[in-house]
Parts: sequence; C-alpha cells; structure tokens
Amino acid sequence: MTSHPYKNRTGLARVAQALRNSARGLRVALRTESAFRQEVALALLLLPLGVWLGRDAVERVLLDGAVLLVLIVELLNTAIEYTVDRVSLDAHELSKTAKDLGSAAVLLSLLLCALVWAVLLTRVR
Repeated sequence: MTSHPYKNRTGLARVAQALRNSARGLRVALRTESAFRQEVALALLLLPLGVWLGRDAVERVLLDGAVLLVLIVELLNTAIEYTVDRVSLDAHELSKTAKDLGSAAVLLSLLLCALVWAVLLTRVR
C-alpha cells in the first residue's frame, strides 16, 4: 500500500496538525461566510442559555447539541460550495444542485434546532 503524501504524520504530531487545520478552517469560515458569522453570534448567546435553561444533562446536551449541529452543517455546506467552485465557476445544473442541497441541509438543521428548543422550553416547568 502506498502512503498518502499529505498524511505522513502520526501520534501527537498528527493531532496537532489536525487542530491547526481545524483552526484554519474556522478562521476562513468566520472571515468569508456571513451566514456562519451570524450563526456563531447566535450560538454565543444560545450555548450558555442552553446550559442555564436545561433542567438536566440530557436537556443541556440536546439544546446545545442542536445549536452546534447548525454550525457543523454550515461548515460542511461551505466546504461543498468551495469544492464546487474549485471544480468550475461555470454555471452548471449539477453545481447548482449540489449547492442547493447543501443549503437545504442547513435549513433542516436550523429547523431541527428550533424544534428542539421549542419542545424543551415549552414543556411544563
């Protein structure tokens, strides 16, 4: 089996490189994606609120997990958009469909987040 030229690190060096790559990805998303910045701003409000409003560990995880899921899906959508644009900036139905599907995934994650918050916070306290 041949080795991958970009995957030659092991152990802690691999973990450190992965963390640097992740931090770089977050910086790029914050710098270039207004939707991600808006969602991060909302997350900075909702994450502590979820810890405070959740009655137990399960509710806290559900509330905050739903918020984090929105950020995760937005990052994946951004990766799809970058990849499509890397292949070609020409208008193409498959490119449009790929981007629309990513956008739909973000929408569904936002709806799930709203549903989780609505259900948990409207329960009789």
